[in-house]
Amino acid sequence: MSGGWHVLDDGMALTLARRLPPRFDLSEERQFPPVRRRALAHAIRQDVWRALRSLRGFTPVVRVARHGDGLSVRAGGACDGALPAVAQARLAQVMDCPARRARWIRHAGPRSC
Repeated sequence: MSGGWHVLDDGMALTLARRLPPRFDLSEERQFPPVRRRALAHAIRQDVWRALRSLRGFTPVVRVARHGDGLSVRAGGACDGALPAVAQARLAQVMDCPARRARWIRHAGPRSC
């Protein structure tokens, strides 16, 4: 546990979650270049939380898996309350925002050997 966050890393995939087991009631998946997985997960988690924190009982989950020569990121989370239709669209907007993606990649920096 790191700062209240569970970090599950099996070498191929890293999952960042507040609660265990991690649960995706809503999610979006996108591809990223090879960067530091943990830093990328934390950066995405922050923006997902900012966009969806008004959902009752929402806790973000981010899974970063090695995929070919890059990374596949599944972001979203668990929601104990009602899940309005707008939540999925809001999550997609976060994941598709070019400025956010560029900031996440800069923050995560190049992956070390």
